[in-house]
Amino acid sequence: MNTDSKSSNTVWHHATVTRQRRAELNKHHSTLLWFTGLSGAGKSTLAHALEERLYQMNYSTFVLDGDNVRHGLCKDLGFSNEDRIENIRRISEVARLFVEAGVIVLTAFISPFRADRDKARDLVGKDFIEVYCDCPITVCEERDVKGLYRRARQGEIKEFTGISSPYEAPLNPELSINTVANSIDECVDEILKYLLERGVYKL
Repeated sequence: MNTDSKSSNTVWHHATVTRQRRAELNKHHSTLLWFTGLSGAGKSTLAHALEERLYQMNYSTFVLDGDNVRHGLCKDLGFSNEDRIENIRRISEVARLFVEAGVIVLTAFISPFRADRDKARDLVGKDFIEVYCDCPITVCEERDVKGLYRRARQGEIKEFTGISSPYEAPLNPELSINTVANSIDECVDEILKYLLERGVYKL
């Protein structure tokens, strides 16, 4: 299929309401916090806890959660390497639109492959913040209330990240958060401090 022909007659329209004007209205800059880590590492928990704190600060936020996205936008995708790549590509495009809309976007996806995360970084640019939820697989398995790791080790779930499919940890993330040694509040505080230093918001 020639995908180039599909887009050859389209033109990007530039809006009069710019990101800068949205930032002035929202009183914060938009950015993308890309949480990555093994299943059970604390990505969704941390992303939602951070969003709650930012919301209480009257900032515009949205969490793109892995399970939620697979109920709609990516419900046609499985968990093969090809489908995982397409899943992250779609999320990257949606996240970029949210950033353009002036939102602090938080994504919570395993996103196991560095190349896919690098593509997301290239797409979003300087506003991409990679947050690695650092947690050993033994602890992730202890936290696994759904029993996914157990089922994967028994061969009931194929291509499960960390067991039968690889996870490529970030080499140089903006933030590496130890979700074992630190409480959720401590992790959120660390990220907020970084966002303040980066100029995403001001006190």
